Amino acid sequence: MTNPRYAPHDPRFAQFVDLDQAPRIISSGHIWAEGPVWAGTHLYFNDVPSKRMWRWNETDGSIVALQNSEFANGNTTDLDGYMISCEHGGRRVVRRLDPTDPDSVQVLAENFDGKRLNSPNDVVVASDGSVWFTDPPYGINSDVEGYPAESEIGGNYVFRLSPDGALTAVATDFDKPNGLAFSPDESLLYIADSGAIKGASFPGFDYKLPHHIRVFDVKDGTLTNSRIFAVIEPGVPDGFRVDTEGYVWTSALDGIRCLDRAGELIGKILLPEPTSNCCFGGPDGTDLFITSSSHVYRVKTTRRGAESLRSKAK
Repeated sequence: MTNPRYAPHDPRFAQFVDLDQAPRIISSGHIWAEGPVWAGTHLYFNDVPSKRMWRWNETDGSIVALQNSEFANGNTTDLDGYMISCEHGGRRVVRRLDPTDPDSVQVLAENFDGKRLNSPNDVVVASDGSVWFTDPPYGINSDVEGYPAESEIGGNYVFRLSPDGALTAVATDFDKPNGLAFSPDESLLYIADSGAIKGASFPGFDYKLPHHIRVFDVKDGTLTNSRIFAVIEPGVPDGFRVDTEGYVWTSALDGIRCLDRAGELIGKILLPEPTSNCCFGGPDGTDLFITSSSHVYRVKTTRRGAESLRSKAK
């Protein structure tokens, strides 16, 4: 019998997820868990309002990895396996050579045209080593996820940091750009717009504002041919991942949705709290880790993240 935490909409979903095995809680007691990434032999994730980064594996359970993460949100890994992290409080994108050592940080981006970034939110690394990230205002809108301030840039952009350090705004027409991920061959970039969020602590949504994922064609470090890939309700799309076959696994208010390459719904993982993000990882790369408000869940799947296909360009 299918566990009530799953809502299949297509027979393919039963091939991706064991529908009899409920999502397992692996960590709890957080305020707003975010930014899951599998790095080395551990899952790392942030509890944004508490400014803490956590680390988990099957043997040790959850422990605090970093006491002050500067309201870090999204994380990924670069081509050498180092963590790349978006700091709302620091208003910068950093490389963490050791996620447990606050002094092992290299600043990758913190200014654009001489003005401070808003509050970098989520990040992905391409196979050429370029770093792509979103810069909404969540970290400067209140003291929940950062430090209140006025935007110096005057907009909420998507950026590309080239391997030689040049920072370019590749999309400037988003309301609040959020999660982003490449297709397996990197010919497409998916970017969430969570503009419908009314505030930092989710008091409600204004569905007249964006609550969708857009997709772009990618060529020579630029984005073209914007179109809406999928509208997400209830809630908004926040963080998401693309698997090796191009299926999109996106957060929503009520859990995770699996969408095919045409944006059609394949199935849902239903969770009792607002859900922020997910990533693939674990010893064989097929565990789906989900950050959902105060909890982190693990779901056994047959999928792997598209980032596992990437290697340094030769």
